[in-house]
Formats: sequence, structure tokens, C-alpha cells
Amino acid sequence: MTPRTRSPRRRASLGRVREVAATALVAGALVLTACSDGGGGSGKDKDSGPGDDKTTASNYSIGTKADSTGPAPEVPGAKKGGTVGVLQRDAFNHLDPGQIYYADVLANQMLYNRSLTSYKVDDKGRVKVVGDLATDAGTASDGGKTWKFTLKDGLKFEDGSPITAKDVRWGIERLYAPFETDGPLYIPQWLSGDGNDFRKALPDGPYNGKHLPSSVLDTPDDKTIIFHFRQPHADTPFATAMPNIGAVKQAKDTKQKYDNAPFSSGPYKVGEYKVGKSLTLVKNANWDPRTDPIRHQYADRFEISFGHQFADSTRRFLADQGADKNALSFSNAVAPEMTEKVLKQADTKARRFVEIQPYVDYISFNTDRLKDAKVRKALAYAMPNGQILQQNGGATAGVVATNYLSPAMDGYRPTDPYGKKANPAGQPEKAKALLKEAGKLGQEIVYAYANTDVQQKVAVVVTQALERAGFTVQKKEIDANTYRTAIAEVKNKFDIYRSSWGADWPVSSTVVPPLFDGRQISDGAQNYGHLNNPRIDSEIDRINAIPDVKKAAPEWQKLADKILEEDVPGVPVFYNRQFSLWGSNLGGVRYHPVYGTVDPTSVYVK
Repeated sequence: MTPRTRSPRRRASLGRVREVAATALVAGALVLTACSDGGGGSGKDKDSGPGDDKTTASNYSIGTKADSTGPAPEVPGAKKGGTVGVLQRDAFNHLDPGQIYYADVLANQMLYNRSLTSYKVDDKGRVKVVGDLATDAGTASDGGKTWKFTLKDGLKFEDGSPITAKDVRWGIERLYAPFETDGPLYIPQWLSGDGNDFRKALPDGPYNGKHLPSSVLDTPDDKTIIFHFRQPHADTPFATAMPNIGAVKQAKDTKQKYDNAPFSSGPYKVGEYKVGKSLTLVKNANWDPRTDPIRHQYADRFEISFGHQFADSTRRFLADQGADKNALSFSNAVAPEMTEKVLKQADTKARRFVEIQPYVDYISFNTDRLKDAKVRKALAYAMPNGQILQQNGGATAGVVATNYLSPAMDGYRPTDPYGKKANPAGQPEKAKALLKEAGKLGQEIVYAYANTDVQQKVAVVVTQALERAGFTVQKKEIDANTYRTAIAEVKNKFDIYRSSWGADWPVSSTVVPPLFDGRQISDGAQNYGHLNNPRIDSEIDRINAIPDVKKAAPEWQKLADKILEEDVPGVPVFYNRQFSLWGSNLGGVRYHPVYGTVDPTSVYVK
């Protein structure tokens, strides 16, 4: 939920998520989904694109039944036919919608996967949560503990078979299986238990013929799905918009192998997939646009290839020759060293954007290995935020971060405990003094980073800064295709590593608990610093119990600042922006403010 590098957006086991007041939901409370991997943040560049902040809560609303009705509004001038090329740096880590949480794969799944609800984005970037498979955004009862969804008529899988409530139930129940670890887990946790406790309700998923009781998840007929949550959740329409709350046909569920051949409910389906190399999506003849308020099927196919560093994709988009005229990238950013060239080349103005993303880049500190808080504070003071941002692209990549929470969060305050605004290059002398005080001058730091062109440059400036502050740095380069998995292992052998996070909606319960709750420590989860402080966990529970989101908001900020000042499981580096460029023969390219990527659902070949 992951980058302009990789696009992370993942938030895996989000334990207890706040009970957002219904009034807040109606006002629109959503921002993005989790991790991110490249540049992107906030601010505006007058020469590089619209730059208006589309991640604020006021930009989001709950749509009506009419808003949920297809077909999607036609794109002026759109044509049918042709092939859209997609140049991606990193191979997709998942195609299985149950495992998807990063921005690049979130963008990709929109083409073949439909969820109960989803996001309808207009030409001004305003977002409505609407029914996708469902007729609307859901109906609540029992004080928000019970939610009912009705499926639309005419929904079909790629083989023409009807999509029914039992297929949605199967899609949800398979999330309980032990191999489904990487996607968002709001719904199963709300149904059956916090952390990984929910898995006890259905340890093998539905594969041994067992199902959740109807008192938990009910499908009384082919059109109806009813959730019975343990607590009220007014933000359910947002949680059911996650890609894993959709339909999976039992006969086509190949468990782990489903990652290579998900069965389509959207306008495209998997044609050919060469893992780690390329993916071709072709038209799904059984998708009915009359049921879909979001997607189009203009292009004949999408040909996605991996291994394109930012410099490669930027160079090709700038040259704008041959098939590259018909190409884009879901998440590759403009290469930092080519920023000025792109901005000065007049013909790129109509085919680029710079947009604020709901991501924050961090350097996480492994508290299992770095047990002395003074050492972690020294790292925080030493970290050269400004230089790291510069290597990611400078102003078009983001702005220096001063605390853990994005400015898009409700209740955000611009606190700055480590003086990053005034000292973007870090404070090496203050860091060295802390190391001396701790008796740790010369402390060795194992620094893990992805072997991308950008992160290799970042590694140089980080290493130099830490050495100036009195640290000894051992650099550990990791394949970008496995980096996210490597840093999410609890027993990893690294001291510091880059991570990124974006809130699923602009309430900090989608940031603080997943990143800092000690009960969320597990392989694949997002407590990257392994912070395990019972006092913090207790405070998370206290704030989660506040029923008024407005009253809870400043409490989340206070807690986040306390964690940053006292526990220091990492240091925020910059708030992200996405600087994208594409070929001149494509139309309908726009920004998806929820995913922080290019939105491919309206793209056509001119």
C-alpha cells in the first residue's frame, strides 16, 4: 500500500480498527491502502501537474444506489481496440486478490477483480464509495454491527457462470486459511477475532467443507451477504472495498496456485503469465458493463512487463517512439535524475501528473536488535531526510516528514521532535553525543535496502550520514522482488530498512495500530520495528474505544508522537508524491487517489 518504487500499500493484520462514527463515514473518511515504495508526498509543483491534495477526508463520500449502477460514464473521445503496454520495475508479488495490498498490484487487480464495494473516481479526483458487485455501499443495522449487501443482477465470472453470494462467502472464508497472509484483514478480524486469532474460527478456510456459522456470515440466498460483526463498524463500506472482499469460484480455487491464475470477475482476464517476467491481460467476454459503474473495456489487452528501472521507463516515455507511445506504468515514477528534463520537455505537459499520495516513507529500526533507545534516537537525529528525498526526486517526490502521521490524517499536527524541518540533512553531532552517552560509539548497523537504482543512491547518503554520526555501517543489498517479504520477517537479520505506509482511510487507527501494536508482530505484518510495549498497546485499546472519531483523532497524534520521542521504532523520512509520465497515444489516464497510482480503468489507445 507500497511505491513509486514498489508500491506498497499494505497493511496486513490490522488488529482492532476503530469504530468510526457513522457521521464521519457519511462525511467521507478514507485515504489509501497501505504500504508504498517510492517517492510521493505532499506539496505542489506549479510546473509539474495539478498537485491538488485529493487525499483529504473531505474528498471522499458514500455513493448512492444510483451511483452504484453501471455502466461507467463514457470517457470523451475514447476509442476501442489496441494494446496498452505497462512498464513495471518490480514483478508483482501477488495476483490473488486475497493477498493484494501494494499499490502496483492494487492498480493491476482493478482490471480483473471486483469487490463488494469499490471507489468511483470522477474527472476531478473526487471519490465515492459505491457498490461494485453489490447494489449499493451496504445497509447497517444493530447499531452498525450488522451489514447487509445485495448482489446485482447479471454478474458473471469469466466462464459465464453467475456470481452468487456463496462465491463471495468462499472468497471471504478462504482468507482464514494459513497461506492467506499478505492482504488486508479487516473483515475476518471484525467477524472472528483480533490479530491472527480470527483464524481459529476456520483454521483451514473452507477447504474441508466447513464454513462460518450464519450468526457470523450469512448468505440466506444467492443475492444476499450479511456480516455480523463483534463490534459496530460504521466504516464497513471502506473495508469491503478491499480487493479480497469479492467473489472466488470454489471450483477454480487452486489455493496458493491461485496467485498465478485468478478467475476474473472484471473486464479483463489473465491471458498469459510468466512469473517474474510478464503478464498479459485480455478481454473477458462475459463481463457486463451494465453491472459496473467504475470500469471500461476500451483496450483489447494490457501487456505488462517487469524489470524496468525508473530510468528505463522514463527514457522510453520521453522518447515516445513506437509501441512506447501506447505505454504507461501503474507505479514507476519519473527517474529522479530526469525530473528537470521531463518538466522542461513541452510535449510531456499533457501526459504527466504530480499527485499527493497517502503514503509516508520511513526508515524502520529493528528494536529486537537495537535494544538501546539512545542508539535509536541517535539514528533518528542522524538520518538525512532531505538528502534521501533528493535521491527520490526532490520536490516532485515529496516533502520532508516530521512525524509518523501523514498530513491527510484527521487530527494531524506538524510536530517535529527531531528538528527535521530545520535540519533536513540531520544533526550528526547531536547523534554522536547520544552514542557517546550510551557508550556505543562505532555501533555497527546492518542496513538493508532494495537493489533498485534509487535505493542504491539512497544507501550512499544514508551510510555517509550515519558514519558522520559515529556509526559503522554494513550495507546489505536485497533483490527488489523479495525485499518486502524480507523486511517483514520477524527474525530478519537487519537493523534498519526502508518501509512505507498509507492509511486505508484518513483515521489514524489505520496507521498507529498496524505499525506499532506489539500484538501485530508476525511474519508479513507491518510492525516493521517490532515495537512491543504493553503500555502502547493499552493506549491503543483506550483510543480505539473512543466512539467519536473527532475526539479520538488528537489522541492518536499524541500517541504517535510519544512513540516517536520515547520508543523510536523508526524515523519518518518524507510524505510521498507520485510523478508519472506515459506515452502520447494513450487517453483516459488519470490518478487514483485511493491507491496512489495510475488508474487503468478508463485508459484507451488513441
